Amino acid sequence: MKSRYIKYLAIFALGLPLLSSCDKDYLEVDPRGTVLESTYYKNPEEAFAGLVAAYDPLGWEAGTTYHNVGAINAASDDAYAGGGSSSDMNTWQVWNNYTLDPAVGPQEEFWDRNFTGVSRANTLLAKLQAGIPGLDEATTARYIAEAKFLRAYYYFDLVRLFKNVPLFTAPLSTEEIYNVTQASPEEVYAQIEKDLTEAIPDLPTTVPAATEGGRATQGTGKALLGKVYLYEEKWADAANQLKDVNGEPGATSQYGYKLLDNYGAIFSPDNKFNSESILEIVHTSVANGGWGSWPNFEGNVGVQMFGPRGYAGPIYEAGWGFNPLTLDLVNAIKPDPRYKFTVANIDSIAEAGSATYEKGYQNTGYFIEKYAPKTKWLSTGGGDAVLNYPNDYIEIRLADTYLMEAEALIQSGGNLERAAALLNAVRARVGLAPVAATLDNVYKERRLELATEGHRWYDLVRTGRASTVLAPMGFVAGKHEILPIPLVELNNTKLVQNPGY
Repeated sequence: MKSRYIKYLAIFALGLPLLSSCDKDYLEVDPRGTVLESTYYKNPEEAFAGLVAAYDPLGWEAGTTYHNVGAINAASDDAYAGGGSSSDMNTWQVWNNYTLDPAVGPQEEFWDRNFTGVSRANTLLAKLQAGIPGLDEATTARYIAEAKFLRAYYYFDLVRLFKNVPLFTAPLSTEEIYNVTQASPEEVYAQIEKDLTEAIPDLPTTVPAATEGGRATQGTGKALLGKVYLYEEKWADAANQLKDVNGEPGATSQYGYKLLDNYGAIFSPDNKFNSESILEIVHTSVANGGWGSWPNFEGNVGVQMFGPRGYAGPIYEAGWGFNPLTLDLVNAIKPDPRYKFTVANIDSIAEAGSATYEKGYQNTGYFIEKYAPKTKWLSTGGGDAVLNYPNDYIEIRLADTYLMEAEALIQSGGNLERAAALLNAVRARVGLAPVAATLDNVYKERRLELATEGHRWYDLVRTGRASTVLAPMGFVAGKHEILPIPLVELNNTKLVQNPGY
């Protein structure tokens, strides 16, 4: 989505850039070292490469936001933007204080990432449905299901973040790009539902973690569909989908999901694809990427971003000081057993004389623990260590789906006994006493259980609490529930800016 539309297909892109709108200047080239889309997808190996390309935007960690979850944390009341100064990572700063506008903010990265994913999924689907020589029927069906899952995932991000977005389910020609208009949110949600309901039957029930970890399964599809229904306030549908994922509270579900006994083990790189993980975004230190390969490295740069600046001491490595935790979150979780697995209390280490660190912008002394840069995870390969942390990001996990189902049951007037069992299974895992199945208790549990994992802002907006909770940060009701359409996307197109921007 840059100012130039390049009509060729690189091996690791395998999808056309989309809605590039600075001008209609584009190139039609056939350079060496690339392959034209028209001549690609001619065998099973190339089909698989196209599938990998469609998954790839899930883990994008580059651009002006660097890390998607960190930006979303900064928009919530759980963390500040932080960094070295009030202008450091300005795309985060303006979301943190709600001064973002169409030209300045994280919106272009979210738009590009998700529409790139949509474009790649559409290209892959078109090729698969036309038939690929040598690709057997079962594999074709699975790839189609995965592509539909991915398209649904990317569109779900887009409709939540922007509300009013173009909807297309086939590759676009150069001419069509500039004539695309926005669909209604209802149309987008209908397509998401259609993609997921068609995909789920052809997805595998489980995958071998060692070779296919991170690929979509039936459980992943149902979890995402249940979450989609929750956003649409289709409470009974949400509860039914999520019940299939969750099974009996506290037990192992039909898809092998089970709450871990040790809350702290959920996020360890030594425990990837554990029984609580449903949708996991994969990162690795094996690629040994460096600054020269930006933005193509495969490590989790968010880990580096969350560490305290200039840190010298035990356990942790120095980071860039982003997302210092708010005292509101720290005080809310301090009496909770999950505190030590959620909050890195760097001030206490420094005050004990065991470490020193630089107090950056908006410093509180408290940092993200779940994805903290730790010495034991530091890459020793050939690339830049700070760019190659192996920590995966778990986007959907079982405690999340337990709490979503509990919420849906309460909202629908469904089985409150089951809602309580789901809520209290999450609490019992960390030794907390049971509580009544109420919306307030579910909301409180979601904040503490899922703290710093990128859910809080979405939850506040989805449940209508953002205008109250985030008002002290500058949040304006009727405007800041969504992001502005990136300014660059409005030039020479038929897209219309979101209200208030």
